[in-house]
Amino acid sequence: AFLSGFISFFAVIVGGPRLISWLRAKKIGDKAQFDVAELNAALASKANTPTMGGVLIAAAILAATLLVADLRNSYIQYALITIVWLACVGGADDWLKLTASSRPGGSRQGLYAWEKLVFQLGIGVLIGYFAYSAGFSADDHSMAHALNIPFQKSYENPSAGPNPALIYLPVGAYVVFTLLMMTGMSNAVNITDGMDGLATGITIIVTIGMLVLCFIAGDEATARTLLVPYVPTSGELTIVCAATIGASLGFLWFNCSPAQVFMGDTGALFLGGLLGYMAVVIRQEALLLLMAGVFLIEIGSVVLQVGYFKWTKGKRIFRCAPYHWHLHRSGWRETTVVNRFYIITILLVAVALASIKLR
Repeated sequence: AFLSGFISFFAVIVGGPRLISWLRAKKIGDKAQFDVAELNAALASKANTPTMGGVLIAAAILAATLLVADLRNSYIQYALITIVWLACVGGADDWLKLTASSRPGGSRQGLYAWEKLVFQLGIGVLIGYFAYSAGFSADDHSMAHALNIPFQKSYENPSAGPNPALIYLPVGAYVVFTLLMMTGMSNAVNITDGMDGLATGITIIVTIGMLVLCFIAGDEATARTLLVPYVPTSGELTIVCAATIGASLGFLWFNCSPAQVFMGDTGALFLGGLLGYMAVVIRQEALLLLMAGVFLIEIGSVVLQVGYFKWTKGKRIFRCAPYHWHLHRSGWRETTVVNRFYIITILLVAVALASIKLR
């Protein structure tokens, strides 16, 4: 895992300047517009900053994983498919935003929301079905399928068979969990990606927590000691976690304020989807949602804002959504918002990991 992290980090550090130069030469820059004139004026300095930097993150994670991980492991294979699939969807969305001109006056709308959702749900269904099969046992009562409720002692006695206190998910329910987690987290990270280093830094912190959880789930002695689901061979996902941390740290070198490049949908969609996928595999959806609390606040603020706006025919809850822009318009500097969201995420990850022992 450490080797994987180092490989992905240095791959991004070495490849970053070349990619940024190429994106600038091709004029693949961000020109995001909001419906708030004050915010557009404040963000004028970011105009034309290269985007689609997520290509570099995805390439580094793929390279490190292919070099270090056991490619015969089904969970590794599905992680690679998730990265490629969602990075391609995000890349298509970014590219259409920058080049499409099918609408009067030019168009930067990218993929329609329903088109993006179809691809996200599609990969969720496919990955959910095959991940369920990878954790199949002869008696169909595998801990890889157990519903892991917060503070529940999720364990089995090898000599006594299935734990009657646990709920074992059928394939349909497992698939639903997978598509909801992957799609929800994918969109949550994407919405959070609005300030220099914000989504990247939070992703690093949350993935560190996921690395610890993957190690625990994949090590039988540790999982049984801590009374959490033991999922055979899932420990190999620590390599993917480390590669993600390394690549994201390398990208943060260029993405911190003032950002030289943005990840765009190309990076945000697959990073969120990957986190959701791994949480389902190791049966720790609840802890991921806790650790990713900032992501949930961000996407929740958008849902509330849009819903309230339509319901009241023009009124708003926040000055601007997502929530980080509300704080910015309330007087917080961008770096203040980013750093405080980092602190909150660190605390949430600490609470999530401590909750395992508190049970």
